[in-house]
Amino acid sequence: MHSPSRRRFLDSALATSIVAGLGATAGMGPLFAAPAAGGTLLTRPIPSSGERLPVIGAGTSGSYDVALDSPEYAQLQQVVKIFFDGGGRLIDTSPNYGASDTVVGSLLHGGGWREKAFIATKIAADSREAAEAQWAESLRRLRTDKVELLQVHNLRDWQTQLAYARELKAQGRTKYVGVTHYTDAGLPELERILRGEKLDFIQIHYSVNSTGAAQTVLPLAQDRGVAVIVNRAFDDGKLFAKVKDVPLPAWAAEAGVTSWAQMFLKFAISHPAVTVVIPATGKPERQLDQLKAGHGPMLSQAQQQELVRQFAA
Repeated sequence: MHSPSRRRFLDSALATSIVAGLGATAGMGPLFAAPAAGGTLLTRPIPSSGERLPVIGAGTSGSYDVALDSPEYAQLQQVVKIFFDGGGRLIDTSPNYGASDTVVGSLLHGGGWREKAFIATKIAADSREAAEAQWAESLRRLRTDKVELLQVHNLRDWQTQLAYARELKAQGRTKYVGVTHYTDAGLPELERILRGEKLDFIQIHYSVNSTGAAQTVLPLAQDRGVAVIVNRAFDDGKLFAKVKDVPLPAWAAEAGVTSWAQMFLKFAISHPAVTVVIPATGKPERQLDQLKAGHGPMLSQAQQQELVRQFAA
């Protein structure tokens, strides 16, 4: 158990970041698009352009690393149909995720979904020459001549690769550029990059049991007009083990939450700096459940603090 002083610190850090984030949105217009009569996903704007993205995206790490002739691929065809039919757009992949680029390209081509998709992929290379070869191969596997977002994976050789990504943006091969990381170890460098570079996106982890990004990086991204993609909202699945046989909070229904997966996702998108969260799944029923987190009210500050206390214990 954390001491009362530690709990007060966590509450204060989260509350401060939320208040700061809300203040930074003043004058930007409505943060969330109101759901349409058909119950469409909530959306948030990409600060650098104003283009709106649905708050629930799709990750591919692990879940999309399958053979094209496998039962898992057939199941992914259902998953992706549910995703797009439910209003999703952003699919995040990487040349580091095994066959994921190939699978994403095949799914989008086979389903006729390329025009609906906001493809976010990455450069994971240690030289300009390697990046150029990797980029050409990624386009081939994704079956496209351009992507919506190109990110430097885990800050790898980021000075070289961000410059290359910007060249591709100038050529119209990508619409947006950004950088990613997935642990607290990357937060100090992300903060330095945010202060010194012009970015469209960052991607970082943020979850009920890992709120370090809320202390500096998330409010700084909002202040700098940078969109935020959240990965690892389930802490690589570890959070589900912690809530086995644990009931949802009594107030869950007020937020329209009916599962812990929805709760964890809604926590992430309730931070005003967050643009979209990208849970990965290869199961149709889980995709249906995850999309529900993008409907209804966000969690209040008090509700977010309660979750932080629960999972910090």
